[in-house]
Formats: sequence, structure tokens, C-alpha cells
Amino acid sequence: MMKNVGSLDRVVRIVLGLALIAYALGYIAPGFGYPALGWIGLILVGTAAIGSCPLYSVLGMSTCPVKAGR
Repeated sequence: MMKNVGSLDRVVRIVLGLALIAYALGYIAPGFGYPALGWIGLILVGTAAIGSCPLYSVLGMSTCPVKAGR
């Protein structure tokens, strides 16, 4: 699997993913959690962890810097 998620993209995915998970569990706004947002948060954290986004692959996108000489 080719890496297509850059460093800044990874940080944003982790922060947003953890925030969505916390919201879904009711830590941010007690009593107003939406479980579907937790699943979206897990997907964001997972794609940040592996460094590859299937949607980016389908769309032909990449936020990874191109390595010179290769």
C-alpha cells in the first residue's frame, strides 16, 4: 500500500478524529453524542496511523511530499 498522507494531513486527521470520538462518547457535550461521528473519527485516526487513505487513492490525490531522486 502506497503512502499518500503527509505529515500535516496526519496531524489534522488525528486531532479531528480524536475530537469526533470524544464528542461521540459524550466527553465534549454530555448527552448530545452521535455514535456515527465516533466511527468517522476512528476512520480518520486509522488512516493517519497507516499513512494511506483509500479515498485519496481513488481520486489520485496525495499530500505526501515527493522524494527527490526517486
